[in-house]
Amino acid sequence: MVSLPYSYSIKLRDEIMKQVMVVRTDLKMGKGKIAAQCCHACLGAYKKCDKDKIRKWESEAYAKVVVKAPDLETLFELKEMAKKNDIANYLVTDAGRTQVPESTITVLGLGPDEDEILDKITGDLKLL
Repeated sequence: MVSLPYSYSIKLRDEIMKQVMVVRTDLKMGKGKIAAQCCHACLGAYKKCDKDKIRKWESEAYAKVVVKAPDLETLFELKEMAKKNDIANYLVTDAGRTQVPESTITVLGLGPDEDEILDKITGDLKLL
């Protein structure tokens, strides 16, 4: 492992970008269903994101984090917080062909945006 000078480490930390997918756990979706819904959320939020943020994210490692939310109300609260902070977001509404009824909201996609900004909204949520 290479040791970086302190100032360089801080500079890298300031520029870290990521996306966050927030999955409803009350729906008891299977792993494959969750993966598909997260893909929808990733692309939906990406399409709504500012081009400069996308370029910055693409120049890094396309970081994504998946966290869990207990219910639909939590997704709506997080979406409102994202809106107030000008964070690209997308709610996935399922077509109802497999595990959940039609029009069920399953996942909230956030970003890409700066790690620090997204952590203010989702940092208390546990990883899936």
